[in-house]
Amino acid sequence: MTEAGTTATTATGETGETEGRIVCRVEAPIGWLIVDNARRRNAVNLAMWQAIPDAVRSLDADDSVRLIVVAGAGEAAFVSGADISEFETVRRDADTARAYEEANAEAFAALRGARKPTLAMIRGFCFGGGVGLAVATDMRIASDDALFSIPAGRLGVGYPPEAIRDVVKLTGPARAKDLFFTARRVGHDEALAIGLVEGVFAAAELEAGTRKLAATIAENAPLTLQAAKAAIDAVTAEPGSVDMAEIRAMTDACFDSADFAEGRAAFLEKRRPLFTGR
Repeated sequence: MTEAGTTATTATGETGETEGRIVCRVEAPIGWLIVDNARRRNAVNLAMWQAIPDAVRSLDADDSVRLIVVAGAGEAAFVSGADISEFETVRRDADTARAYEEANAEAFAALRGARKPTLAMIRGFCFGGGVGLAVATDMRIASDDALFSIPAGRLGVGYPPEAIRDVVKLTGPARAKDLFFTARRVGHDEALAIGLVEGVFAAAELEAGTRKLAATIAENAPLTLQAAKAAIDAVTAEPGSVDMAEIRAMTDACFDSADFAEGRAAFLEKRRPLFTGR
Protein backbone atom coordinates (compact mmCIF):
# COMPACT_ATOMS: atom_id res chain seq x y z
CA MET A 1 0.00 0.00 0.00
CA THR A 2 1.38 3.38 -0.96
CA GLU A 3 1.55 6.39 1.32
CA ALA A 4 -0.18 8.73 -1.13
CA GLY A 5 -3.31 10.36 0.20
CA THR A 6 -2.66 9.08 3.71
CA THR A 7 -4.29 10.53 6.78
CA ALA A 8 -3.59 8.95 10.13
CA THR A 9 -5.24 8.90 13.51
CA THR A 10 -2.70 8.02 16.20
CA ALA A 11 -3.89 6.48 19.45
CA THR A 12 -1.82 7.47 22.47
CA GLY A 13 -1.67 5.70 25.81
CA GLU A 14 -2.12 7.28 29.23
CA THR A 15 1.62 7.87 29.54
CA GLY A 16 1.56 10.08 26.46
CA GLU A 17 3.78 7.66 24.51
CA THR A 18 2.56 6.34 21.18
CA GLU A 19 1.74 2.65 21.72
CA GLY A 20 -0.03 1.95 18.46
CA ARG A 21 -2.31 3.73 16.05
CA ILE A 22 -5.27 3.39 13.77
CA VAL A 23 -4.36 4.62 10.30
CA CYS A 24 -6.80 5.81 7.64
CA ARG A 25 -5.40 5.58 4.13
CA VAL A 26 -7.35 6.51 1.00
CA GLU A 27 -6.43 4.87 -2.27
CA ALA A 28 -9.64 5.53 -4.16
CA PRO A 29 -11.86 3.64 -4.47
CA ILE A 30 -10.52 1.81 -1.39
CA GLY A 31 -10.41 3.33 2.06
CA TRP A 32 -7.95 1.41 4.22
CA LEU A 33 -8.36 1.20 8.00
CA ILE A 34 -5.08 -0.19 9.29
CA VAL A 35 -4.46 -1.47 12.82
CA ASP A 36 -0.82 -0.55 13.35
CA ASN A 37 0.89 -1.93 16.44
CA ALA A 38 3.27 -4.33 14.77
CA ARG A 39 5.58 -4.58 17.80
CA ARG A 40 2.71 -6.30 19.64
CA ARG A 41 1.36 -8.17 16.59
CA ASN A 42 -1.25 -5.44 16.18
CA ALA A 43 -2.76 -5.89 19.63
CA VAL A 44 -5.34 -3.14 20.20
CA ASN A 45 -5.08 -0.96 23.28
CA LEU A 46 -7.89 1.11 24.74
CA ALA A 47 -6.88 4.30 22.94
CA MET A 48 -6.87 2.44 19.64
CA TRP A 49 -10.34 1.01 20.29
CA GLN A 50 -11.50 4.55 20.99
CA ALA A 51 -9.96 5.80 17.72
CA ILE A 52 -11.71 3.28 15.48
CA PRO A 53 -15.21 4.86 15.32
CA ASP A 54 -13.91 8.24 14.10
CA ALA A 55 -11.65 6.47 11.59
CA VAL A 56 -14.58 4.50 10.18
CA ARG A 57 -16.76 7.61 10.00
CA SER A 58 -14.07 9.58 8.15
CA LEU A 59 -13.71 6.90 5.49
CA ASP A 60 -17.46 6.40 5.24
CA ALA A 61 -17.91 10.14 4.62
CA ASP A 62 -15.23 10.35 1.91
CA ASP A 63 -16.93 10.51 -1.51
CA SER A 64 -13.90 8.97 -3.22
CA VAL A 65 -14.17 5.81 -1.08
CA ARG A 66 -16.48 3.06 -2.36
CA LEU A 67 -15.60 0.45 0.28
CA ILE A 68 -13.55 0.15 3.48
CA VAL A 69 -10.88 -2.53 3.93
CA VAL A 70 -9.68 -3.35 7.45
CA ALA A 71 -6.15 -4.74 7.68
CA GLY A 72 -3.28 -5.19 10.09
CA ALA A 73 0.14 -3.61 9.64
CA GLY A 74 3.02 -5.87 8.65
CA GLU A 75 3.01 -9.54 7.69
CA ALA A 76 2.56 -11.34 11.04
CA ALA A 77 -0.96 -10.51 12.14
CA PHE A 78 -4.32 -9.02 11.35
CA VAL A 79 -5.05 -8.31 15.02
CA SER A 80 -3.73 -10.58 17.78
CA GLY A 81 -6.42 -9.36 20.18
CA ALA A 82 -6.70 -6.75 22.87
CA ASP A 83 -3.47 -5.51 24.47
CA ILE A 84 -3.42 -7.65 27.61
CA SER A 85 -0.46 -5.73 29.04
CA GLU A 86 -2.80 -2.87 30.00
CA PHE A 87 -5.58 -5.02 31.51
CA GLU A 88 -4.31 -4.52 35.06
CA THR A 89 -5.14 -0.84 34.64
CA VAL A 90 -8.03 -0.55 32.17
CA ARG A 91 -9.78 -3.90 32.69
CA ARG A 92 -8.94 -4.78 36.29
CA ASP A 93 -12.48 -5.36 37.60
CA ALA A 94 -16.15 -5.32 36.57
CA ASP A 95 -16.46 -1.52 36.57
CA THR A 96 -13.38 -0.84 34.45
CA ALA A 97 -14.18 -3.84 32.24
CA ARG A 98 -17.62 -2.39 31.55
CA ALA A 99 -16.10 0.87 30.30
CA TYR A 100 -13.58 -1.09 28.22
CA GLU A 101 -16.36 -3.21 26.70
CA GLU A 102 -18.21 -0.04 25.74
CA ALA A 103 -15.17 1.07 23.73
CA ASN A 104 -15.06 -2.37 22.08
CA ALA A 105 -18.77 -2.24 21.32
CA GLU A 106 -18.53 1.24 19.78
CA ALA A 107 -15.67 0.11 17.52
CA PHE A 108 -17.59 -2.95 16.34
CA ALA A 109 -20.79 -0.93 15.91
CA ALA A 110 -18.99 1.67 13.80
CA LEU A 111 -17.86 -1.01 11.34
CA ARG A 112 -21.22 -2.74 11.41
CA GLY A 113 -23.03 0.55 10.83
CA ALA A 114 -20.88 1.91 8.01
CA ARG A 115 -23.03 2.76 4.98
CA LYS A 116 -20.39 1.47 2.59
CA PRO A 117 -19.34 -2.17 2.24
CA THR A 118 -16.60 -3.27 4.63
CA LEU A 119 -14.08 -6.04 4.08
CA ALA A 120 -11.51 -7.57 6.43
CA MET A 121 -8.16 -8.63 4.91
CA ILE A 122 -6.82 -11.19 7.38
CA ARG A 123 -3.30 -12.52 7.46
CA GLY A 124 -1.59 -14.34 10.32
CA PHE A 125 -3.04 -14.07 13.81
CA CYS A 126 -6.69 -13.10 14.22
CA PHE A 127 -7.42 -13.63 17.91
CA GLY A 128 -9.94 -12.32 20.42
CA GLY A 129 -10.76 -8.72 19.61
CA GLY A 130 -9.33 -9.29 16.14
CA VAL A 131 -12.08 -11.82 15.50
CA GLY A 132 -14.53 -9.22 16.85
CA LEU A 133 -13.34 -6.64 14.34
CA ALA A 134 -13.34 -9.13 11.48
CA VAL A 135 -16.86 -10.42 12.08
CA ALA A 136 -18.19 -6.85 12.38
CA THR A 137 -17.30 -6.30 8.70
CA ASP A 138 -19.51 -7.36 5.81
CA MET A 139 -17.04 -9.82 4.29
CA ARG A 140 -13.77 -11.47 5.28
CA ILE A 141 -10.95 -12.95 3.20
CA ALA A 142 -7.89 -14.60 4.69
CA SER A 143 -4.43 -15.79 3.80
CA ASP A 144 -3.60 -19.48 3.97
CA ASP A 145 -1.42 -18.82 7.03
CA ALA A 146 -4.25 -17.19 9.00
CA LEU A 147 -5.11 -18.51 12.45
CA PHE A 148 -8.27 -17.70 14.38
CA SER A 149 -8.98 -18.04 18.08
CA ILE A 150 -11.23 -16.62 20.80
CA PRO A 151 -9.13 -17.28 23.94
CA ALA A 152 -11.46 -15.62 26.46
CA GLY A 153 -11.79 -18.85 28.44
CA ARG A 154 -8.04 -18.93 29.05
CA LEU A 155 -8.01 -15.35 30.29
CA GLY A 156 -11.11 -15.29 32.44
CA VAL A 157 -12.63 -12.58 30.23
CA GLY A 158 -16.40 -12.22 29.91
CA TYR A 159 -17.94 -11.32 26.55
CA PRO A 160 -21.27 -9.43 26.50
CA PRO A 161 -23.98 -10.55 24.02
CA GLU A 162 -23.29 -7.73 21.55
CA ALA A 163 -19.68 -8.91 21.25
CA ILE A 164 -20.78 -12.48 20.53
CA ARG A 165 -23.76 -11.87 18.25
CA ASP A 166 -21.72 -11.42 15.06
CA VAL A 167 -19.87 -14.72 15.60
CA VAL A 168 -23.16 -16.56 16.18
CA LYS A 169 -24.69 -15.06 13.03
CA LEU A 170 -21.82 -16.34 10.92
CA THR A 171 -21.15 -19.76 12.43
CA GLY A 172 -24.37 -20.70 14.24
CA PRO A 173 -24.70 -21.17 18.01
CA ALA A 174 -23.11 -24.63 18.32
CA ARG A 175 -19.93 -23.69 16.44
CA ALA A 176 -19.74 -20.38 18.31
CA LYS A 177 -19.89 -22.31 21.59
CA ASP A 178 -17.12 -24.59 20.34
CA LEU A 179 -14.90 -21.58 19.62
CA PHE A 180 -15.60 -19.98 23.00
CA PHE A 181 -15.60 -23.15 25.11
CA THR A 182 -12.36 -24.64 23.72
CA ALA A 183 -10.40 -21.44 22.92
CA ARG A 184 -8.70 -23.55 20.25
CA ARG A 185 -6.96 -22.25 17.15
CA VAL A 186 -8.70 -22.61 13.82
CA GLY A 187 -6.86 -22.66 10.50
CA HIS A 188 -8.00 -21.06 7.27
CA ASP A 189 -9.61 -24.24 5.95
CA GLU A 190 -11.89 -24.71 8.95
CA ALA A 191 -12.57 -20.96 9.11
CA LEU A 192 -13.85 -21.18 5.54
CA ALA A 193 -15.91 -24.29 6.25
CA ILE A 194 -17.70 -22.81 9.29
CA GLY A 195 -18.37 -19.42 7.69
CA LEU A 196 -15.86 -17.22 9.49
CA VAL A 197 -14.37 -16.20 6.13
CA GLU A 198 -15.69 -16.10 2.58
CA GLY A 199 -12.44 -16.70 0.71
CA VAL A 200 -8.80 -17.73 1.10
CA PHE A 201 -5.69 -16.71 -0.84
CA ALA A 202 -2.06 -17.74 -0.67
CA ALA A 203 -0.31 -15.32 1.69
CA ALA A 204 1.71 -13.77 -1.12
CA GLU A 205 -1.47 -13.13 -3.12
CA LEU A 206 -3.73 -11.84 -0.34
CA GLU A 207 -3.39 -8.13 -1.02
CA ALA A 208 -3.70 -8.57 -4.78
CA GLY A 209 -6.78 -10.72 -4.26
CA THR A 210 -8.24 -8.15 -1.90
CA ARG A 211 -7.67 -5.34 -4.38
CA LYS A 212 -9.28 -7.36 -7.18
CA LEU A 213 -12.35 -8.09 -5.07
CA ALA A 214 -12.51 -4.46 -3.95
CA ALA A 215 -12.34 -3.28 -7.58
CA THR A 216 -15.22 -5.60 -8.50
CA ILE A 217 -17.34 -4.22 -5.65
CA ALA A 218 -16.37 -0.61 -6.39
CA GLU A 219 -17.55 -0.85 -10.01
CA ASN A 220 -21.13 -1.43 -8.89
CA ALA A 221 -23.73 1.23 -8.07
CA PRO A 222 -23.00 2.67 -4.58
CA LEU A 223 -26.64 3.40 -3.74
CA THR A 224 -27.60 -0.16 -4.63
CA LEU A 225 -24.82 -1.58 -2.45
CA GLN A 226 -25.84 0.60 0.48
CA ALA A 227 -29.51 -0.32 0.13
CA ALA A 228 -28.66 -4.03 -0.19
CA LYS A 229 -26.42 -3.91 2.88
CA ALA A 230 -29.15 -2.22 4.93
CA ALA A 231 -31.78 -4.70 3.78
CA ILE A 232 -29.62 -7.77 4.42
CA ASP A 233 -28.68 -6.50 7.89
CA ALA A 234 -32.37 -5.83 8.58
CA VAL A 235 -33.22 -9.47 7.85
CA THR A 236 -30.87 -10.67 10.60
CA ALA A 237 -31.56 -7.86 13.10
CA GLU A 238 -33.61 -8.13 16.26
CA PRO A 239 -37.34 -7.78 15.50
CA GLY A 240 -38.51 -4.19 15.84
CA SER A 241 -34.97 -2.77 15.91
CA VAL A 242 -34.92 -1.60 12.28
CA ASP A 243 -36.73 1.27 10.60
CA MET A 244 -38.07 -0.59 7.55
CA ALA A 245 -39.47 2.63 6.09
CA GLU A 246 -35.96 4.04 5.97
CA ILE A 247 -34.69 0.96 4.17
CA ARG A 248 -37.56 1.13 1.65
CA ALA A 249 -36.65 4.79 1.08
CA MET A 250 -33.07 3.71 0.29
CA THR A 251 -34.45 1.23 -2.24
CA ASP A 252 -36.70 3.89 -3.80
CA ALA A 253 -33.72 6.25 -4.05
CA CYS A 254 -31.96 3.72 -6.30
CA PHE A 255 -34.79 3.92 -8.85
CA ASP A 256 -34.77 7.73 -8.76
CA SER A 257 -30.99 7.94 -9.22
CA ALA A 258 -28.86 8.92 -12.19
CA ASP A 259 -27.05 5.62 -11.65
CA PHE A 260 -30.22 3.69 -12.50
CA ALA A 261 -30.46 5.58 -15.80
CA GLU A 262 -26.76 4.92 -16.42
CA GLY A 263 -27.16 1.22 -15.67
CA ARG A 264 -30.02 0.87 -18.15
CA ALA A 265 -28.16 2.81 -20.84
CA ALA A 266 -24.96 0.83 -20.35
CA PHE A 267 -26.86 -2.46 -20.60
CA LEU A 268 -28.55 -1.45 -23.85
CA GLU A 269 -25.30 -0.05 -25.28
CA LYS A 270 -23.35 -3.15 -24.19
CA ARG A 271 -20.72 -1.17 -22.27
CA ARG A 272 -19.47 -0.98 -18.71
CA PRO A 273 -21.53 1.45 -16.58
CA LEU A 274 -19.87 4.39 -14.86
CA PHE A 275 -21.65 4.92 -11.57
CA THR A 276 -21.32 8.09 -9.49
CA GLY A 277 -23.42 7.29 -6.45
CA ARG A 278 -26.06 9.85 -7.41
